[in-house]
Amino acid sequence: MAPTPAVRGLRGATTVDADTVAQVTERTQELLREIMTRNELHEDDIISILFTATPDVTSMFPATALRETGFGAVPLLCAAEIAVPGSMPLCIRVLLHVSTARSRADMHHVYLHGASGLRDDLPD
Repeated sequence: MAPTPAVRGLRGATTVDADTVAQVTERTQELLREIMTRNELHEDDIISILFTATPDVTSMFPATALRETGFGAVPLLCAAEIAVPGSMPLCIRVLLHVSTARSRADMHHVYLHGASGLRDDLPD
């Protein structure tokens, strides 16, 4: 008997070297490709995606970068990250809500580039 699908949350983050349309596009698309690949997900598995960006990322919405790869039916939302003193600059974070039969322990959160050390406590 196949496991019953559940709604799970997947986290991830990346950084850009500079706040440019090209960098935000490249790194956002790379982050989502890695999350999808590592978790064997398809667009139909995605319920919604929430992006946040630090206040120094203003060249474009990360959701716009993802729309360029498809994801036309997936609700996407961008928000500003809280400007906490000493926090990582030029950072894009993501929270995906997915429908999957994987257990929580089998979900692979993805942290790339300068964000790779943000959540060492999570399974990769």
